[in-house]
Amino acid sequence: MDLFRAAKDVRENAHAPYSNFRVGAAIRTADGQMFTGCNVENVAYPEGTCAEAGAIAAMVAAGAREIAEVIVVADSPVPITPCGGCRQKLAEFARPDATVIMAGLHGELARMTMAELLPGAFSTAHLRQTAPRDEG
Repeated sequence: MDLFRAAKDVRENAHAPYSNFRVGAAIRTADGQMFTGCNVENVAYPEGTCAEAGAIAAMVAAGAREIAEVIVVADSPVPITPCGGCRQKLAEFARPDATVIMAGLHGELARMTMAELLPGAFSTAHLRQTAPRDEG
């Protein structure tokens, strides 16, 4: 099954009774595995889960760790980009050159790299220890 079809199909399983805006996502890993997720809303906003986060959770649960490509599908005339939180979640597992595709129900609307989607992403480089300051 191709990535678009997988995301479109899983979108049908979304739990979106409050927004009525169903989203599906599919991830292809560096070794070719595919994982999907859909948005799951909760009456206690904002406690729901985005489609991308669900796909990432399935990927990690299966032991995979590197995203090569991701697609997000929704019924919208404009490209649906991942939200800010999901951009950072994707950046945790995707190299800067990984492909991010935004699609409507009839196919691709836009595509960019992870670096284009989230320039200046927070990364492990930000966590590196620096030399201690001389307080004296």
